[in-house]
Amino acid sequence: MGKAPQAGYEVYDFRRPDKFSKEQLRTLQMLHETFARLAGSSLSAYLRTTVNIDLISLEQVSYEEYLRSINQSVFTILSLPPLSGQAVLEIEFSLVFTVIDRLLGGVGKAISRTVLTDIERPLVKQTVERMFQALKSAWEAVVIVNPGIEGMETSAQFVQVAPPNDIVVTMLFEVRIGSQRNAMSLCIPYLVLKPITAKLSAQKWFSNSSRKLNPAARRMLTYSVNQTSVDCSIRLGSSKIDVRDFVCLQPGDVLRLEQKVDDDLHLLVGEVPKFTGKPALQGKKLVFTVNDTIEE
Repeated sequence: MGKAPQAGYEVYDFRRPDKFSKEQLRTLQMLHETFARLAGSSLSAYLRTTVNIDLISLEQVSYEEYLRSINQSVFTILSLPPLSGQAVLEIEFSLVFTVIDRLLGGVGKAISRTVLTDIERPLVKQTVERMFQALKSAWEAVVIVNPGIEGMETSAQFVQVAPPNDIVVTMLFEVRIGSQRNAMSLCIPYLVLKPITAKLSAQKWFSNSSRKLNPAARRMLTYSVNQTSVDCSIRLGSSKIDVRDFVCLQPGDVLRLEQKVDDDLHLLVGEVPKFTGKPALQGKKLVFTVNDTIEE
């Protein structure tokens, strides 16, 4: 038999349900996959460049373990009314400065720095608030929350939203902006989500999400899609040559393409051919005239 607990120590009940079930974790995963997609669309319009956000992992760990796994980041402490308590949105400094550089007219170059200036902090807050709108829309199928910023820190030791041994659910995201790949995470304590654990079931989520889309969410989704930038390119043709000839290519060499002079060219959206047309001149600029669509 174990020893009786000494005076002053908390008696821990191991039967206490302070962890999420597999079904609840699966629902949280689906919710935050939706959040990642909406946040990526919103930031693409905001930064005027393609932003892809993917949910990489979701797990439940102790809060102390979560903090130990992070360094060199900006921590946004957020509230989720009507839920009680606080959560944390963590963004790597390299991602923060990539976003700031885009907002200030740059190409999105990261800076090796771990301090935010008084000018940079409002820019970070505006970016985070846009992601909060995506979080609110993603969560509407379960509960209507109104995320708000309670504070912003650059050191993990000042971020205390839960006791060290309390269970938290952590979502790790990969954020791609151009060639930059960075990480972002969202940490929500179990006690914050405890009042709605009964709603965190796949059946409940699908039932609610099948209802008519909220008008505000519809407007946000429509705006994000309309403002999203896509990469377009014109395929002039293709040719097959030996590696030996490829290595020896020099300026002035001529390649014979498989494309005929009178054939329409293909306009690609991303990497997918979508339209056919002809090149033309508009003043001193080379343009592309769309003639027809390419059916899938």
